[in-house]
Amino acid sequence: MPFSEDFLNELSRRNDIVDVVSSYVPLTKRSGANRFGLCPFHGEKTPSFSVNGERQIFHCFGCGKGGNVINFIMEIENLSFPDAVQFLARRAGMEVPQDDFDPNRGKRSRLLELNREAARFFRARLLEPAGAPAQAYVEKRGIVPMVNRFGLGYAPDSWQALTDAMVKKGYTRQELVDAGLARVGKSGGLYDYFRGRLMFPVIDVRGSVIGFSGRILSDGEPKYLNSPDTLVYSKSRSLFALNLAKKSKSGYILLAEGNIDVVSLHQAGFDSAVASLGTSLTSDQARLMSRYTQQVIICYDADDAGRKAAQRAIGILQPLDLKINVVQIPGAKDPDEFIQAKGPTAFKNLIERSGNQAEYRLEQTAGEYDLTTDEGRVGYLKAAAKLVASFPGSVEREIYGIRAAEKAGVSKEAFLAEVARIRRQNTAAARKKLARDTASPLRAAQPQDRSLRFENVGSAVAEEGVLNLLCRFPEQFSDLSLTGADFTSPALGALYDAVAARVRQGRSVSPAALGEQFSPEEMRLLARILQHDEIDAVTAQQAMGDYINKIRSEKDRASPVDDLRGYAEKLKQTKGYGS
Repeated sequence: MPFSEDFLNELSRRNDIVDVVSSYVPLTKRSGANRFGLCPFHGEKTPSFSVNGERQIFHCFGCGKGGNVINFIMEIENLSFPDAVQFLARRAGMEVPQDDFDPNRGKRSRLLELNREAARFFRARLLEPAGAPAQAYVEKRGIVPMVNRFGLGYAPDSWQALTDAMVKKGYTRQELVDAGLARVGKSGGLYDYFRGRLMFPVIDVRGSVIGFSGRILSDGEPKYLNSPDTLVYSKSRSLFALNLAKKSKSGYILLAEGNIDVVSLHQAGFDSAVASLGTSLTSDQARLMSRYTQQVIICYDADDAGRKAAQRAIGILQPLDLKINVVQIPGAKDPDEFIQAKGPTAFKNLIERSGNQAEYRLEQTAGEYDLTTDEGRVGYLKAAAKLVASFPGSVEREIYGIRAAEKAGVSKEAFLAEVARIRRQNTAAARKKLARDTASPLRAAQPQDRSLRFENVGSAVAEEGVLNLLCRFPEQFSDLSLTGADFTSPALGALYDAVAARVRQGRSVSPAALGEQFSPEEMRLLARILQHDEIDAVTAQQAMGDYINKIRSEKDRASPVDDLRGYAEKLKQTKGYGS
């Protein structure tokens, strides 16, 4: 059964959102009931992340994320709803009701047990004669000592080897599909998802096997096949080998491109290596690393794709106030090839000499222009000035500004003046956008979930107004005749029906109480709507009437076919047509 509303409201009361968010984000600016800071979920230079202590909600006008204090902990700590509740309960010294509060707890436990059994199955197959292709690959890569450490295995080149073995252990066909270990064929039969691959179990920081990554051992695509997202696994929120890297005493995390790179680095003694799983680095993965280190050293491949990926990773890591360095690998395509040729000591020297992200980005920018020509120098100066202007610290901007000026052969005064101009321009644009977004509820970004977007902006303004007033003054609007079907936006209509039903039942419509009923995307939408308090209790009735009239008029205007049908019916009745 779900958490009780009384418990969730008390949990929210004991975990004031301003206090909780302030432990992660400095809130330095006030505007009415809102406090602002730099958003922890995307990179920005002007604060657009708002926390409203009166309504106990947060909302970012930049990336659109929002919700209550539980939603914030879910996002920032990469937790499920029940786990975020437990996190906040521990923080407040509260007891969590144990009456099966998580409806998926039993299913989640079964999937984790199934994954563990699958990992054992793959490991056993690696050691058998049929596992010779995987054994040969492991020996070729020189990572035999890492087989036990990483729990490497082999998925037989068979359609049903794993499926048959797990069914014999008592797991159902549906559980195998839910775990991402099997697929349903066109004829309705079940077949193994991983076949003929070297298997890497993905283990979370608690030690649970949550998924798998398999490398093909023959020609074919894809080279790596990763588990699909499941109830226990999310590619964008998981990092390969973080369970091992978190124990490292190195003081930093090495961010590599792939599983084999990570295993090879651990083999060479670099036990803090991790990698993302089939995706470019995400903000969730970056925040996950930041829980275990203050320094990330990027060691991607030395090709163009690796350099572009490093630039992108820097942009994702930078807002987390981490020290970021980038290893450049001379004479080799990746860390493993370099270590094989030069040895671990030489690679350690590369790490120690690795440039910080500012040096790396300036060097990469310079490589894009021919600095022997005036045209090339001008192009470099424009790009470098834009880059230096993005650096948050004034000392950092001056140091690297001087270096960039020297490289292009211009005075430091001229270069730094251009940097200052760009910063003024960027700041003015950001402030203008923030003012525009906060002035109108619909100028902020549309929800990422397309099913929550709206097309009729005129009606959506009124529909959001109805939701705002209903949540803020429920006692005034317990008998509204409006229904969600009257809304032009299905998403807003669904939110309205849910909130209105609770109001009629006399139940709480606080953000804390609504958080379990609504999805994170719906809570983001509601949090944005609740940011606005221009209408007070005295004028709420009049405003509600205006909003409802607008909604109904927009609905009528959007149904010309219905209007024509009504006119035709009227003609039949008055002129006798059709009789």
